[in-house]
Amino acid sequence: MFTKPLIAVSVVLALSACSGLDDHAIEKSTMTESIINVDVAEVAALPEANALKHPSVLPYQLPPFDKINDADVEAAIMAGMVEMLAQVNAIANNPAPATFDNTLVPLEQSGALYQRGLSILFNLGSSNGTPERLALMAKISPLVSQQQDNIYLNAKLYQRFTEVKASRDSANLNPEQKRLIDVYQQQFDQAGASLTQAQQTEVRKLNTRLSELTTEFGQNVLQASQADAVLVEDAAELSGLSEVEIGSAKMAAEKAGYSDGYLLTLVNTTRQSYLTNLHSRELRQQVWQASANRANHGKFDNTPVALEIAKLRAQKAALFGYATWADYQLKTQMAQSSDTVFDLLGSMVPKVVINADTEAKQIKALMAQQGIKHELQPWDWFYYGEQVRQQKYQLDPAEVAQYLPFDRVLHDGVFYAMERQFGITFKARPDLPTYHEDVDAYEIFDADGSSMGLFLADYFAREGKRGGAWMNAFVTQSHLLGTKPVIFNVMNIPKAAEGQPQLVSFDEATTMFHEFGHGVHGLFSDVTYPSLAGTSVSRDFVEFPSTFQEDWASHPDVISNYAKHYQTGEPIPADLLQKVLAAGKFNQGFDTLEYLSSALLDMEWHSVSGDVAISDIEAFEKEALAKHGINVAAIPPRYKSSYFSHIFAGGYSAGYYAYMWSEILAADAFAYIREHGGLSREQGEKFRKEILSMGNSQDLMETYKGFRGSEPTTEALLIRRGINLSK
Repeated sequence: MFTKPLIAVSVVLALSACSGLDDHAIEKSTMTESIINVDVAEVAALPEANALKHPSVLPYQLPPFDKINDADVEAAIMAGMVEMLAQVNAIANNPAPATFDNTLVPLEQSGALYQRGLSILFNLGSSNGTPERLALMAKISPLVSQQQDNIYLNAKLYQRFTEVKASRDSANLNPEQKRLIDVYQQQFDQAGASLTQAQQTEVRKLNTRLSELTTEFGQNVLQASQADAVLVEDAAELSGLSEVEIGSAKMAAEKAGYSDGYLLTLVNTTRQSYLTNLHSRELRQQVWQASANRANHGKFDNTPVALEIAKLRAQKAALFGYATWADYQLKTQMAQSSDTVFDLLGSMVPKVVINADTEAKQIKALMAQQGIKHELQPWDWFYYGEQVRQQKYQLDPAEVAQYLPFDRVLHDGVFYAMERQFGITFKARPDLPTYHEDVDAYEIFDADGSSMGLFLADYFAREGKRGGAWMNAFVTQSHLLGTKPVIFNVMNIPKAAEGQPQLVSFDEATTMFHEFGHGVHGLFSDVTYPSLAGTSVSRDFVEFPSTFQEDWASHPDVISNYAKHYQTGEPIPADLLQKVLAAGKFNQGFDTLEYLSSALLDMEWHSVSGDVAISDIEAFEKEALAKHGINVAAIPPRYKSSYFSHIFAGGYSAGYYAYMWSEILAADAFAYIREHGGLSREQGEKFRKEILSMGNSQDLMETYKGFRGSEPTTEALLIRRGINLSK
């Protein structure tokens, strides 16, 4: 997953002089009032001792993590706001006729200090969150929302922008400059630049409240996941788990402050890995219920938060003249409309349901053979499904993991595949500071030996890191700013106990390829303007390059290079490898239906108009799933509403479908590459030049067609997922 911190070309403190609005017409929160009333000169006086005052002198402007504390970050953000206020005011009040060079170029250059502070705060808040850092994020988030408003609702700035746009055809602009104008137009439109002042005032109020709520939702999920982790006192109850898993659970309990016992921590999805091997049905049920009921009760209850978010989003969409939030959101995506999304997802449901039903029948038959009479439940699916897989493929995940030592997967797998495709090489940089002892830094060099950027590898689970896996950047590429990328990947691989080998599952290995797919998307960016750089693309395109890289994890040349026994170095036996690859198609009915359920649930939440009152989240979920024929008790959505952070705390509202849309692109593109030479520098360079380097510098479907020669179809996706097309 790609995630982007709340950073944009905008300013929080641009008040009436900049926005053209009467001070009294803007309702501000108490927190905002207190910050606005701070003396500007005092805020701007950032001491030289603050390591963020100037661009970092470290390679590639890597943040000096060893010299940064939260107080410095907060001070830098606040001083950066004031600095940006002056910059934006100068642009908006420039008496010279508006041109691309005196309007959009300085906007792209503005806010360097502010964005340095924000990137550190929000990136570290996700990967290395402390209570103090989370509190600071909650404090800053509403201001970031107001910042967005104050630039894109700036009447003088918008007027200058419209003048630039009007002259685009006579100003001798290149295609990237024209694309930047289009992107700014989308941002101005979505902010409400053409609304009345009364409507803009209402939008500001809604945005501030929504920012508060989305931050609260995310923090509730994080804290509920920690609070609801399952403590097991007797090791005998963990029968079925591997020694490594038991050791990790013991270590997790110790880190959580328990003097004894084993802590089964929760990952962000409904599904939990323990459900595959735990023999105790009672404990499996307890783990599943802890997962599925997160943040829907008690101190961290997200039920009222989600309801208010959905209601306010619908109200905001209505202000813009849209029937629903989905319609408002999708205007800037490749899909364009909710009908397109519903048609895409709906067209897949019948075949997927048939495949899932076939899988369920196999599992029920096995349960019947064992004399088990209870109904198939979610906490049964993976336990008995694994037994079906064992009967079918005779595959032991623990045996497979012995051939997947972490270091080999990273260096001889991920890095090797990138070198084969693109000619890039990696050099460890232990001399550079990172934000945690588990994070490693690598410098990346192009095929000609020129330096390209930095990669920070943060793969292991720890307290304070949110669940899941993602990529982001501390510094993005831009010819205008003269910057090269500093990217990082984050995962939550359980860290092996002391003395145990650090092994990974094949799924985790594949995710490492996926996340570095985002990495090369940021790394190979070759554009002028930062707003168009790297992964600054629509949500339904951003997962395409990363999903594309997943399939190299199982390519014969690649997997033979990294899948070697952690003790002997012997390559994974051919028959075991074939079982791994064949088993990868197993349970795809469940996997796909689990995903479709969440994607359709997201769309239903955001297809409700503002005048519709929803009071019961559970009832809404059931009705939404039943509407699409996917309300299958044994296959719950990958994310239920109370912990669906993608849509209620992240940037995927009315956009979770994007994973499937992107996978369609990825499967189609991979099929094309395979037909034209496969793993080779020639094809890698084509993908780099025509996809990865382009960022958002042109229309994204045109970018894809420029690479592929045509629009994608869904056939390669269904084949990739092992869905039976004949049914």
